[in-house]
Amino acid sequence: MITGLTKYEKVTEIFYNAADPRAEIYTHDTKLKKRLQAYAKKYPKLCKLIEDDEQGGLRFTIDKKRMSIRLTAPYSEERRVAAGVLGKENYKHMKQTKAE
Repeated sequence: MITGLTKYEKVTEIFYNAADPRAEIYTHDTKLKKRLQAYAKKYPKLCKLIEDDEQGGLRFTIDKKRMSIRLTAPYSEERRVAAGVLGKENYKHMKQTKAE
């Protein structure tokens, strides 16, 4: 969708406070929009689309208990190397399987 917005302007914002049991999520992120739309369709009492800004952004309201923020530690050098080796092995196996 052409919106006239720059990538810098295509934001994701999460608003909540300690008193309100619901949070608002405003996003232009395609993957997040799809996830929230699917969740809202499956659980309409917990999540609801409340605004489409016609610029590619959607605003949802969601029960705060249903969301989390996950922080992940960076891979160690050993884990990064091991993941690379495993990925290369799987890629070779996949190519062999397709050739057969």
